[in-house]
Parts: sequence; structure tokens; C-alpha cells
Amino acid sequence: MKITLILNGKTEDDYLIKGFSAYEQRLKHYLSMETVVIPALKNTKALSIEQQKQKEGELILKQIQSSDKLILLDENGKEYDSVGFSGLLQQQMNSGIKNLVFVVGGPYGFSEDVFKRANAKIALSKMTFSHQMVRLFFIEQLYRAMTILKNEPYHHQ
Repeated sequence: MKITLILNGKTEDDYLIKGFSAYEQRLKHYLSMETVVIPALKNTKALSIEQQKQKEGELILKQIQSSDKLILLDENGKEYDSVGFSGLLQQQMNSGIKNLVFVVGGPYGFSEDVFKRANAKIALSKMTFSHQMVRLFFIEQLYRAMTILKNEPYHHQ
């Protein structure tokens, strides 16, 4: 199974770039992974929030194949602890899907079309994080989940 992580806009904070890259490199040991960064919208002051979500949604949906399983990182999604999330990944691997796609939306969330296409939503926390920070938190959780599945000593209980 391949994991695709779709992100909205480039990160310019060096510490986030370095942290993300470190976990991305570690994950290559466990699975095939691709990171797709959709371009940030230009001239957003001229667009309403709904128009921004719609345009971002169109860019997201262009990246998704009909056979992909799509999971949105959304504050209203189901919450998992790290062991539970690793179980979700194992379940997806066992199901035989070829590509599991996770999407971190923009600052205003997702368009209605993206919500309709999604197979599931997960939340990292009841707290709200910037869409830039979520990238690092989520990729660390992907790595943690893989080490749990391999019974490696990264995760402590």
C-alpha cells in the first residue's frame, strides 16, 4: 500500500521543513509514500472563504484517483490514540487498497465536494492547530504507527 499525503501550500518555517523531512525519510523504510503540495491560492483577499475552499477543493480532487481511499484530517473527525491509529493503518493495508490518501486542508478547511468524496475524517486533537503544524504532527504519527506495527521501541506505553 502506498500513502499519499496532500498538503495545501508550501511551508516556509525551517523547523517545520526539517522535522517533516526527517520523518518522511524514516517512513521510506516502512512504506511507499508520496507528498503532494498543492499551490497556495493567489489573491485570496478578492475571494470569500467559500470561494477559497472551492478552489482548494478542485486542486485537491485533481490529485485523487477513483480507486484511492481518501481520509481528511479534520477537526470534526474521529479521534484515535496512537495505537488505535496504527490499527486503522493495519486495517487499510489488509483491505488491499493500493493508495491511501490523507489530506491536510487549508486554513478554512475543505469544500463540500471534498467532504462528499472523502471516505473518512480523522482528528489529531480537539485542539485546533495551524495547517502548517498539522503536517509535522501527522507525519510523526504515521511514523509512530509504523513502529507500533513493527513492534519497534519508538512508542512507549
